[in-house]
Amino acid sequence: MVKHGKKYQEATKLLDETKIYSPQEAIALAKKMVHTRFDETVELHLQMGLDPRNAAQQVRGVALLPHGLGKKVRVLVFAQGEATRIAEAAGADLVGGDELISQIEDGQLDFDTAIATPDMMGKVGKLGKILGRKGLMPNPKSGTVVAPGDLTRVIEDARKGRVEFRLDKTAIIHTPLGKVSFEDDKLMDNLAAVVEAVVKAKPSGAKGQYVKTASLTTTMGAGIKLDLKPTLSLTSG
Repeated sequence: MVKHGKKYQEATKLLDETKIYSPQEAIALAKKMVHTRFDETVELHLQMGLDPRNAAQQVRGVALLPHGLGKKVRVLVFAQGEATRIAEAAGADLVGGDELISQIEDGQLDFDTAIATPDMMGKVGKLGKILGRKGLMPNPKSGTVVAPGDLTRVIEDARKGRVEFRLDKTAIIHTPLGKVSFEDDKLMDNLAAVVEAVVKAKPSGAKGQYVKTASLTTTMGAGIKLDLKPTLSLTSG
C-alpha cells in the first residue's frame, strides 16, 4: 500500500471520494488539491469497456489540444532527400536518416514526438523495441507516418499540442490535458478535444459500454471521479 505524506493527506481532505464531479468541478478541485511546488500536469484517465487482447477492439488516435500542453515539444523526423529540407524548414528539432537511427540505438531519446516518411519505415522498423516502449514509434494509425507534402502540417500540429492516445494492457487510456497553471476554461477546452477524439475513435468491434469510468488527476494528486454523462457529451469548437 502506498504511503502518502502529510501534504498529500491534507490536500485530499478536500476530496469527497463518494461523489462524482462534473468536469468543471473536477478541474477546479484538482487545482485546489495541488500540494507541490512544480507545475503539475493535469491528466485524464478513462477505463474502457474493451478487451485489449482483441484486435477488433483496439483504440488509437490523436487529439489536437487547442491550448497545447504548456511545454516545448521536441519533434524528430526520419526523412531523406527533399523531405529533409521540408522538415527542417517546418522547424523540426531533429531531422535525419541512418545517422539519426544510429544515435537512437545508442540511447538518444531527447524528443517528444517522432514522425517518419513512408520510405524511411523499412529502416525505422528496427527501432520498434526502443521507441515502442516509450510510445514514440511512428505509426500510420496515429498520423505520424506521412508523405513529405504533409510534413509541415503534422510538425506544426505536434508543436501546438498534438497528443496520441491508445488503449493499454489494462484497458485504460491515459492522456495529459495541460498544466495546473492553465486557466480552468483552457483545461476544459483541452478536455473536450480529447473526449471528442476518443469518442470518434470507437472501434467497430466495441461491445457494451464503451467508456466505463473517467477520472481527472494531477501528477502527484488523487483521482477525482468524473460524471460520465456530461464528460462524454463535451465537444470542442
